[in-house]
Amino acid sequence: MNTRTRSLKWPYLIIGLLAVPLLGQAPAADPALGTVANGTNVSTPSGNTAALIKPNDDHFVVGNNDFLSINVWKEPDISRSLPVRSDGKISIPLAGEVQAAGRTPLQLELEIVDRLRNYITDPQVTVIVQQINSQKFNILGQVGRPGTYSLTARTTVLDAIAGAGGFRDFAKRKRIYILRKDADGKQARLPFNYKNVIAGKHFEQNVEIRPNDTIVVP
Repeated sequence: MNTRTRSLKWPYLIIGLLAVPLLGQAPAADPALGTVANGTNVSTPSGNTAALIKPNDDHFVVGNNDFLSINVWKEPDISRSLPVRSDGKISIPLAGEVQAAGRTPLQLELEIVDRLRNYITDPQVTVIVQQINSQKFNILGQVGRPGTYSLTARTTVLDAIAGAGGFRDFAKRKRIYILRKDADGKQARLPFNYKNVIAGKHFEQNVEIRPNDTIVVP
């Protein structure tokens, strides 16, 4: 072996030694994407138990049968997951019977904190709506998947139709309507002409869906 061959081997040997510790390291995960650097999927929370409404939410109003997660920091015996009963209340140790329906998660947090102050120093409470069962709408007729859907976010008529699988072949797209009860209990019928709306005409017909609305696609 000549001098030139020996001199060339040393840099490769050093590089090889430096690379050995790195071979056993897992690629870094990107939590925002749910993948690791080489594109391999990593497990992420999913399913019906995934939280839908974030802590301190001041918009969503809790209703009967919604499933809540109540977390009291450093108090596992008080923390629990439970449904809102048909009377609109939940039962929390030390806090007692608490009215949940008709309140936002933030309002509910403040109520539970106020009650627990008699027993716990500086209680810290988080309320998350894990499953929404109280706010629903119906879509009937000539769509791919007619039925009842949870109203978990801002949803327009177009959103609802897309979420129900779109139109069937013989849907009368100009004669769609929404049945809605007003504050007095009277039922209104709101027209929705799909062809006009997607053409940019009468876009005001693409109303936001409210709880208990029924969309009819003849």
